[in-house]
Amino acid sequence: MTAIPNRRSVMTLFSRPTDIHSHRTRLVLAEKNINIEIANVTGPGLPEDLMDLNPYHTVPTLVDRDLTLYDSRVIIEYLDERFPHPPLMPVDPVTRAQFRLALFRIETDWYTLAEEADPEGKLSSKSRKMLRESILQGAELFGAKPYFLSDEFSLVDCTIAPILWRLTLYGIELGSEAEAIEAYMQRVFSRRSFQQSLTELEQEMRM
Repeated sequence: MTAIPNRRSVMTLFSRPTDIHSHRTRLVLAEKNINIEIANVTGPGLPEDLMDLNPYHTVPTLVDRDLTLYDSRVIIEYLDERFPHPPLMPVDPVTRAQFRLALFRIETDWYTLAEEADPEGKLSSKSRKMLRESILQGAELFGAKPYFLSDEFSLVDCTIAPILWRLTLYGIELGSEAEAIEAYMQRVFSRRSFQQSLTELEQEMRM
């Protein structure tokens, strides 16, 4: 297990190297160029520091001085508000609500299935089929604007990208009907922030 740094004035993120929730949090951090200590949690167990801080014993967990956050959606929205530039959510309340609904649907429809993967990242044939179909249902939306529902990169993209990056690992091929999704993937994966968000194990997922 990786040693955990002592409590410092700098923010700390407890993160697993291949966890999708941790990955989307790291992507937000990279996009905003936030100075933070990443505490990599490896192996089945959790460090005592983390178990003391988080009653649910989960990752990612963010520690910012006296504040501890342990739900990835709460964490990424907190980071977006605490470090407002560049903004990753729209200011308009109607559009903001639409983005939050998109986040909810992605977490419910995609993340729930992805979390069923075994320790090697493999999905059952049923989960694989369901996830592929769910992603393809949004093909038109992927092609409508440069980013999902938006001309600007957002928290929604930070949430979608970790799933799409793992499609090969999951054994999913989207096929010829996914040209817009493939173009979107190239656009997002080529961003410097996305490349910076990847751990070594995540880089190997698409080699």
